[in-house]
Amino acid sequence: MTIRKKLNNSRATQNGSHKNKRFKSDKPDPFFDGDAKRRRKLEDDNDDIINSSDSDEYDDGVAVEDGGEETELVEETAAEHRKRVAKVIIEKVRAAEAAKKEEDDDDVDERGGVQDEDNRDSMVAQMLQAKQLEDSGRVRKLIASRVPSPKETDKFEVLVKHRQSVTAVVLSEDDTKGFSASKDGYIVQWDVESGKTESYVWPSEDVLKSHGAKEPQGGAKKRSKHVLALAVSSDGQYLASGGFDRHIHLWDTRTREHIQAFPGHKGPVSCLTFRQGTAELFSGSYDRTIKIWNADDRSYITTLFGHQSDVLTIDCLRKERVLTVGRDRTMHLWKVPEESQLVFRAPASSLECCCFINNDEFLSGSDDGSIQHWSVLRKKPLHIVKNAHPSLTPNSLHDDSEKMCTSAHSWVSSVAVCRGSDLAASGAGNGTVRLWEIESDGKGVRPLFELPLVGYVNSLAFAKSGKFLVAGVGKEPRLGRWGSLPTARHGVAVHQLQLS
Repeated sequence: MTIRKKLNNSRATQNGSHKNKRFKSDKPDPFFDGDAKRRRKLEDDNDDIINSSDSDEYDDGVAVEDGGEETELVEETAAEHRKRVAKVIIEKVRAAEAAKKEEDDDDVDERGGVQDEDNRDSMVAQMLQAKQLEDSGRVRKLIASRVPSPKETDKFEVLVKHRQSVTAVVLSEDDTKGFSASKDGYIVQWDVESGKTESYVWPSEDVLKSHGAKEPQGGAKKRSKHVLALAVSSDGQYLASGGFDRHIHLWDTRTREHIQAFPGHKGPVSCLTFRQGTAELFSGSYDRTIKIWNADDRSYITTLFGHQSDVLTIDCLRKERVLTVGRDRTMHLWKVPEESQLVFRAPASSLECCCFINNDEFLSGSDDGSIQHWSVLRKKPLHIVKNAHPSLTPNSLHDDSEKMCTSAHSWVSSVAVCRGSDLAASGAGNGTVRLWEIESDGKGVRPLFELPLVGYVNSLAFAKSGKFLVAGVGKEPRLGRWGSLPTARHGVAVHQLQLS
């Protein structure tokens, strides 16, 4: 048994019911230490623990080749990442200049060429600085005030159709591709502009077993292809899916082929997210745990304990911080490097969804129809918007909608924030998607407009530029069948936001 397995086993035996306590073992964890020398020294001191059966495993970047020699796996450092981003920006600037030169046929003298070179350097520096501030969450784009009042003709347009209720919708980093999944296990990749779709085909049972999947047991066997969550990596290479079969399936977005299946959860996988800029994958499940995986290495890292009921939603930004909500009426902020957690308790309501505004502020929705604005500095919400999605009225749908007006229609089932901005959106089953402005300095959340959309809005995703909003809708809620809207359509709807 390796050192990592012993550490993970010690974590699994700890009691997860503690509140605001550190969840780490008595011994220091060398895998959270950045000192490679200390790790190698510790491995040398524990050679008697590591047997020959574990020779095919590796820990923290050390791989064992066929010849028996240990080699360091090459990983991208922070300097190499900055260099790669700078090259991409320089290529964009050069492409813009080339397009400009094609329109302008005038000759440029030697002095003008030097000035263009200086302007290019200053432009690249400004773009790099702006990107760094945006990624760190220290600057917020003010685009909520640029959203004009919607006209009667401005409506959601169905881009992709599904046969059953859509449970998850995600967008790629460049906003050119989208991914959606439904309750029948149908996973679709589609182009945002043209709407052209390409479906993912589930492999045979033998292939799934060869990729690491185990045989579903009990009720999971009947709904083994029922997908509840999707997540796409920042580089657009991996797509992760999870559902009632208790596995996390990894797909290659370029070939749409199944790569790996991660077993380990004892309940349905309800939520997934990738850490921005990395291949770290976080999963939440009905078994009340959060597990961390590495998509590049196809490996399991560790498990986080703390929730006392089903984990429903998860979100993560660039920092190693994970935000989760569960049916235990709590929201947890996990600080992975520090191995600690902060617990936020909702006042007399059960939280259904959550998302990061920035590294220090969050947004959540609950089953009483309210939206909460949180800060890392307070255990109670900074601001609460009650009755954010009022129940359906007979005039909003057909005449038979009056008898279907239940409290389930006003549950806030999804929230989303345009990354690095003050624009947010929330969805429910009352026939509208609402846009919100997140005011600065924790002053609260101000309503903007209502966008009509019939059906349960089970998932929302903003374009990084804020130019459009994508919603996954269906006749039934994402996690159950306690409500139904016969007039709704299953699919992915897009609304263009004409920013002024």
